[in-house]
Amino acid sequence: MDTTLQDPLVGQLLDGRYRVDARIAVGGMATVYRAVDTRLDRILALKVMHPSLAADASFVERFIREAKSVARLAHPNVVQVFDQGTDGGYVYLAMEYIAGCTLRDVLRERGALQPRAALDILEPVLAALGAAHRAGFVHRDMKPENVLIGDDGRVKVADFGLVRAVNSVTNTSDTVLGTVSYLAPEQIENGIADPRVDVYACGILLYEMLTGEKPHEGDSPAIVLYKHLHDDVPPPSALVPGMAYELDELVASATARDPGVRPHDAVALLARARDARGRLTGEQLDAMPPQALLPEHAHHDNTDDRTSVIPRGLNVPLPLPVNEDEAPAPARHTSRFRSPPPLPPRRRTALRAGPAAIVVAVLLAIGLGAGVWYINSGQFTRVPPLLTKTEQEARDRLADAGLDVGGVEEAYSDTVERGKVISTDPKAGARIRGNDSVSLVLSKGPQTVRVPDLDGYPLDKARSLLEDEGLKPGMATREFSDTVPAGSVISTEPGKGTKVRADSAVALTVSKGRPVDVPDVAGDELEDARAELEEAGLKVEVAAERVNSEHDAGEVARQTPAAGRQVAEGDTVTLTLSKGPETVEVPDVVGDSVDDARERLEGAGFRVEEDRGLLGLFGDTVRKQSVDGGDTAPKGSTITLRIR
Repeated sequence: MDTTLQDPLVGQLLDGRYRVDARIAVGGMATVYRAVDTRLDRILALKVMHPSLAADASFVERFIREAKSVARLAHPNVVQVFDQGTDGGYVYLAMEYIAGCTLRDVLRERGALQPRAALDILEPVLAALGAAHRAGFVHRDMKPENVLIGDDGRVKVADFGLVRAVNSVTNTSDTVLGTVSYLAPEQIENGIADPRVDVYACGILLYEMLTGEKPHEGDSPAIVLYKHLHDDVPPPSALVPGMAYELDELVASATARDPGVRPHDAVALLARARDARGRLTGEQLDAMPPQALLPEHAHHDNTDDRTSVIPRGLNVPLPLPVNEDEAPAPARHTSRFRSPPPLPPRRRTALRAGPAAIVVAVLLAIGLGAGVWYINSGQFTRVPPLLTKTEQEARDRLADAGLDVGGVEEAYSDTVERGKVISTDPKAGARIRGNDSVSLVLSKGPQTVRVPDLDGYPLDKARSLLEDEGLKPGMATREFSDTVPAGSVISTEPGKGTKVRADSAVALTVSKGRPVDVPDVAGDELEDARAELEEAGLKVEVAAERVNSEHDAGEVARQTPAAGRQVAEGDTVTLTLSKGPETVEVPDVVGDSVDDARERLEGAGFRVEEDRGLLGLFGDTVRKQSVDGGDTAPKGSTITLRIR
């Protein structure tokens, strides 16, 4: 049944301009329609707020104000906003129409994506959000439903309906707008929304693309919110064995519960995503997800995917399921191949057995397979996710899992806070024997070095010294200096002695030498011009080709750089010599009217003067010209006309 037929807006002309053709989607705050702009004859998308929200004057005012702000974003990966208006009780946005589907549609159809496809979608999303962040806006509602994939493959971010200017964010509201599965902890707890909440949501989105599942699920929105506050997002490799560590690291960085550990905005996360892609092999990028992660095995409930008004302060402990890491953990996905298939792991808590059932299960296990269970599962456990944990937190988690700490090393990290876990050996999710040990690598924070003192060093030597210190030579800018020789370093940015991260770029300011004003030598003989320029500390070069000019043959016709320009001592001035004036044939204008004669002569490149005398004051006919018609004269010279 076509539900659009029941929609009162379908078939209507909104605001006397937009003909509503069909309903595309219904969200928590608005309905989106395909429509035609009857003035410009183009297809577009109309986003119409739900009547219940449209009745809230303050909400409508904010919606309009923020929509106008987003309309200023001009980025190829942002859905463009064309118009905004109201018609009776309808408040709407007219937007670019993207023929295609949403990322949610892709995930429903295909389940988990190959890493290459996931990054191909993530990167343009981050580029769009990066443009918003640098323009001072936060999206606040990133989710697969708001990522559009056109039939031509273009990826665009939609629905900036919750966008807010960074400098207008407050935490005074008792509610927070957003989508439960993608809310950052600080949004839930304090209502704070800066660019890092979009970074967190993109980390969840990446996890979902790589695994086909959300990291936090529960039987109610409150449980999901609680998990955002108190549980780390597990590494994707825990669900997809063999997933590259770089992708685990990327997800962990973006979804750190402490916003201070996350990349500060989408531009920074985009840089990390591109760096991670660059460190992956083609085989890792094109690794196919296990069959267990294909859509026919996945379950997805839309109830948590709508934008909602959510009460803040859900930090009171809620009843949680038993930690799966504390129980023997058979492979979560390969077990789905068995017949009959077991219930999905995240649904187990909804069907907890009563005491009698537990006793029966224990007796059956003892009588029918205790030995088999012990050999196949009881001796083994899985390494819990420990990324970004402190050493003590990691030790506690390992102890809870029956594992020991095998050793602790330290390494530099640009993404993980000092003293927290960068990696483990074996990796998170690996199946190892109980009572075995796991080695930890803790972050020493970013490696820092001091910018060396390069003042006065020649540029090549300065670049070499920077590389020796683990730094990159940055852009070289040249300036005049009365004290530093040409080609040597005047200063650096950051300045000498400043502590910076290893591999950072250091910009160099290099001397062009003492400034010299170029003398004017046009019209001088070559030797005179050369002597004057060399006396000023400049070198002279003579162009091979000569040109016609007003100056006599052999004199300087022009110079480069021009007279009066400042150049560095020792720079070269190129002189072009004259071939003399260009000569052209003089038109015969005797007998012409004065106006006609002037037009012909000036058109040929001559200047014109009139000699009227006493008898020619009122005349209008040329009686004589200073150079006869048919003769040649230098172009630009003056022809005098006698008038009678």
